[in-house]
Amino acid sequence: MPRISQLMIRTALLQLLLGSTVGGLLLAEKGLHILPWLWLLRPAHSQMLLLGWLVQLACAVAIWILPRLDSAGDRGNVRLAWLCYGTLNGAVLLAALHIPLVALSARPLAWLPMLAGLLQFIAVIAAVAHLWPRVLSFRQKGVIREQAV
Repeated sequence: MPRISQLMIRTALLQLLLGSTVGGLLLAEKGLHILPWLWLLRPAHSQMLLLGWLVQLACAVAIWILPRLDSAGDRGNVRLAWLCYGTLNGAVLLAALHIPLVALSARPLAWLPMLAGLLQFIAVIAAVAHLWPRVLSFRQKGVIREQAV
């Protein structure tokens, strides 16, 4: 398993732990009504679980399990996978911190969700750019096999 996949899976599991903890605190607040400010973390909860855990885990497994480009084990431009990792986690962090920072500063930070969205877009483009040549090479190998039979 490549190092980037290992790191992405570990980070995804950490995001699952953090997102589940925040979700548990939100459920406790719903019943106990002790800390009403916890509801500011609801967007962070969804960002950590949807992007930080699910999307990151899917990308990590795809980077690991898709067929290699050649028999030497080349997985393509791994820098694109690292770019995906960095921008995806940066987007999760910015999106998770947006509402608490607005509540603390009492100023609108409209640029923060836009920057998070831009980072998410860059992460998707980097993941597709890294993985798509491997999908195409797999298709071409399948076509060659069909023609040989």
